[in-house]
Amino acid sequence: MKINYIVIFSASAAFAWMAIGFLTRYLREKLELATSPEYVALSRFISPDRLLSLRLFGALLVTCGMFVGQLSFGVERMAIAVPVACGFGIATWFLVLAWYRRKLRIRNEAFQSKVLDLTMGLANGMKSGLALGQALDALAKRMGDPMREEIMILLKETRLGIEFPEAFERLYKRMPCEDLHLLVTSVALTTKSGGSLVDVLDEMVGLIRSRTEFNERLKNMTAQGRFEALMISCAPVAAFFLLNFIDPALMRPLVTTGMGWLAVAGAAILVGIGYWVLRKLISIEV
Repeated sequence: MKINYIVIFSASAAFAWMAIGFLTRYLREKLELATSPEYVALSRFISPDRLLSLRLFGALLVTCGMFVGQLSFGVERMAIAVPVACGFGIATWFLVLAWYRRKLRIRNEAFQSKVLDLTMGLANGMKSGLALGQALDALAKRMGDPMREEIMILLKETRLGIEFPEAFERLYKRMPCEDLHLLVTSVALTTKSGGSLVDVLDEMVGLIRSRTEFNERLKNMTAQGRFEALMISCAPVAAFFLLNFIDPALMRPLVTTGMGWLAVAGAAILVGIGYWVLRKLISIEV
């Protein structure tokens, strides 16, 4: 009986694989995912069509794997195995996107940490007699990614005829942060009014340094709260594996019965809500 289930599901998975291939091709051609702002931002790491394919095929593979895994565990009721497998597949669909969103967030944070160096470099370069474009070009050769990459994009735009204020504004739209907004505003105002950009940059260096030091202190003060939120969320998972190692027969009904999976789903929802609440409590907007 178990072998029949595996054969039937394998055939269904093969059909679903082909259907997903046609669906991916349709979405590429008809829905134009590349125009979505989120997909444009994520295209720094993966192309929109490849991300879509990865999400679809990842969800399919996890669904098939969970289904076969439940059969090997002794789950023979399709009313249990199919919904659980589909639930894990849906979770994978969102987790793949969450993974690339996390990579994008890390990149943005790395860029924000370099804004102070960018401002100081511009001020020092212009004091030595360099023009704004020359100072940016010199900084691009010394600074690492992602700042170097964004400066090179800005310089390419100016070489194509875009003015510096507009190029900085486009940079701010790609990498929004408060410190960069101050820099963009300063460049725009001094370019239009004819003021001394060097003096403005010197004042901004002190302001951005103070903001950076305050944010670092705030991050250090909330580090314990973030660690506690992560540990509290991982505790139920660790407890499950520990108890399963000690007494597998005791934990088997949790993954072989409908009530067991309902309990797992309820625990996962409560843990997720708890993690979200704890993160909100330690997230301080300044």
